[in-house]
Amino acid sequence: MRIIVAGASGLIGTALCRTLRGGGHDIATLVRRPPATPSEFRWDPAAGRIDDDALKGADAVINLSGAGIGDRPWTRARIDELRSSRLGPTRTLTAAMDRLDSPPAVFLSQSASGYYGDAGPVVLREDAPAGTSVLARICVDWEAAAQGAPAGVRVVTPRTGVVLSRSGGALGRLMPLLRLGVGGPFGNGRQFWPWITLPDVAGAFAFLLTAPLSGAVNVCAPESADVNSLISQLARALHRPALLRVPAPILRLVMGKLAQELLLASQRMDPAALSAAGFQWQHPSLEQAAAWVAARDS
Repeated sequence: MRIIVAGASGLIGTALCRTLRGGGHDIATLVRRPPATPSEFRWDPAAGRIDDDALKGADAVINLSGAGIGDRPWTRARIDELRSSRLGPTRTLTAAMDRLDSPPAVFLSQSASGYYGDAGPVVLREDAPAGTSVLARICVDWEAAAQGAPAGVRVVTPRTGVVLSRSGGALGRLMPLLRLGVGGPFGNGRQFWPWITLPDVAGAFAFLLTAPLSGAVNVCAPESADVNSLISQLARALHRPALLRVPAPILRLVMGKLAQELLLASQRMDPAALSAAGFQWQHPSLEQAAAWVAARDS
C-alpha cells in the first residue's frame, strides 16, 4: 500500500513507519519544513495548506498530528493550541482528500482515551458516552473532523491509551525515577489507565489499515490495570521499589487541570472492537509489557 503519514516524527509515528516499511509498504510523510527526500511532502496545517501531489495515488492516510498533551502547563492559550493542533491538520487532510478524483480507501485519524473523561471503574467499550472534560471535548471535535472525509473513505478514529515505551511517551519522566527506585503511584492509584506497549500500538494501526472496522476503536491492551498495579509491575520488572506516592492535592497544586485529566482521571477501556476483529497483541498482559519495558538493552 502507499500510505501517507502525518505526525511521523513522534513516538508512535516513528514506530509505526518502521513497522509499515518492514511490512513492505510505501511510506510518504508530511513535513512542515522543505522536503529533504522524494518521500516527503510539505504542508502547513495551521494555514490549511498542503502539497496537492501528497495524497495522489495514496491507498491510506494516517493522521497522528497534535501537540503533546503533557509537554507544557495548561494555560488557556495552551488548551487552544492542543485543540487547534488536532483539528487543523485533520481538516486540512479531509479537504485535500475531497479535492481528489480518487481519494484513499482508508483514513486513520488518531483520537485518545481522554474521550471518556473521568469514568471511574466503569468498563468503557466504544459505545460508551463521551466525558465532559477538556480532553473529552477536544476528542469529540477531533473525531467529528475526521468524519468529514469524502464519502466512500473508511474512517477509523483509534482512541489510544497510555503508551508504554522504553523511553519517552507518557512515562518518559517517570521511568528514570522508577529505574532509580524513587518513583511511585499518583494519587490513591486506584484510577485505571488504559495502557498499551509501543509495538502493539504500531501493530494495531497497521492492523486497522485492512481490518473491517470503522469509527471509534479503543487501542489498549486487553488486561486492565489501575495505576497502583501498573507502577508496581513496572517497578518489579526493574527490581526496584516504588514507594514514593505523590498525593493528588500536590499534583493538582503543581500541575492544575493537567494533573486531574492526565494523571488522576480513570478510564477502564476495553478493546472490544480490536478483540472481535482478531487483533493479536505482542504484550497482552501487564507482566509481559513490564518485562518488555524493563529490557531496554535487549
